[in-house]
Amino acid sequence: MLFDLDDTLLDRDKAVDKMFFIILEKCYEDVNCSVKSEMLRKFKEHDSKSYGNGNKTIVLESLFDEFPPKFRLPRTTIQDFWNTHFPHCFSINQHTINIVNTINKQGKVAIITNGSTQRQKAKIIHTQLNRCFDIILISEEVGFSKPDKSIFELALNKLDVHPEDALFVGDDLEKDIGGCQNANIKGIWFNPHMIKNNTNIKPYAEIHSLDRLLSYFR
Repeated sequence: MLFDLDDTLLDRDKAVDKMFFIILEKCYEDVNCSVKSEMLRKFKEHDSKSYGNGNKTIVLESLFDEFPPKFRLPRTTIQDFWNTHFPHCFSINQHTINIVNTINKQGKVAIITNGSTQRQKAKIIHTQLNRCFDIILISEEVGFSKPDKSIFELALNKLDVHPEDALFVGDDLEKDIGGCQNANIKGIWFNPHMIKNNTNIKPYAEIHSLDRLLSYFR
């Protein structure tokens, strides 16, 4: 079984919340609750717009422009600040680890993730997911990114698995499900928020909890 990382194995939304409070503590003082709530909303909005873009400078610069801080990080240091702190904002649910380990007893498991090598590796090591998987492919490192079928085919080759014997689970219909289908792999759409599918992509299955993955190995 092949897994996406962000918003599948790891809850990126919670990590963004934690990152915001690190920035708040570092750059601001005495922010009242109502302003803090609006700042968080805008921060998440800027982060969402830049999702998939490795350079996060614009996210903080936009926040600082709207809510001038007491201490403004220099533009040249923002990316390093993000790379240093953001991976440590992630945590892993032990139940998720148990599910992966159960699947790994019955077959091979891999992570295929888009993103910068530095940040994705830091997240994986911080959450100790590196101990659970046979291989981990990061787009920047291998030179292909989802939905390019090449990154899925590379995973299959490294695992020595045929497409018809593999499943991919991810939250993004286009990059994850459409991408794996391009490589003739069945895609399981992880949709915990029960978002409506308004695309032409038809997943092999849709699940709202990772627990449901276990039924595909019984």
